[in-house]
Amino acid sequence: MHLGIDTSGEVAASLVLDADRAETLSDDEPRRHAELLTPLITELLARHGRTVQDVESVVVGTGPAPFTGLRVGLVTARVLGLALGVPVHGVPSLDALAEAAAWSGLDDGTPLLVVTDARRREVYWARYEVRDGVAVPTAGPEVGAPADVPRTPDEVVLGAGRDLYPQVFGAADPRLTPEVPMLRRPDPTLLVRIAQRRLAAGAELPADPLYLRRPDAVPPAAGKRVLA
Repeated sequence: MHLGIDTSGEVAASLVLDADRAETLSDDEPRRHAELLTPLITELLARHGRTVQDVESVVVGTGPAPFTGLRVGLVTARVLGLALGVPVHGVPSLDALAEAAAWSGLDDGTPLLVVTDARRREVYWARYEVRDGVAVPTAGPEVGAPADVPRTPDEVVLGAGRDLYPQVFGAADPRLTPEVPMLRRPDPTLLVRIAQRRLAAGAELPADPLYLRRPDAVPPAAGKRVLA
């Protein structure tokens, strides 16, 4: 059994029991990642009659995302890994959105552009291509103004950034079903599936955060000394 965690946007956790069985719970209440994540994990375990000791590995979304929320997921994953003696793997959160699109039946070779809200009138973005039913990263992730994101012909744009800036990215692509939750927010189940595939191919998956820019909160400047 594998645990998936993502706090790049809302708080989400999943249990992947085997190749066919998984469940995800999420909560979109903003700025309460620290309070919400552990209860979600506890509820998931209870639903399936499992305990945290049954977890074989932890996969966590590495962003990109704002500093505070993302840090909650990464710290929780690392603490669980240390306490349980199990591996912790990191997968970029945008990869899960692209994977959901690839699983929806898009043709091989279809270019994907995932854009999510980075605040400050910017988006996080990454590019992918559908190959054999999975999403293969080709560029990014990066952060920038919507108008500065590189575009390609016949691309499928998905993610919350598209809805925020339709004047730049256009309307929902008819090749996708926009109400499918996995196309709007990263599903930790897909992060686990991606990690399993990449690990089988010999990849290393460090759980290092993708902040892409400095945090909004910074220590206050030291006060000036006043001479008597």
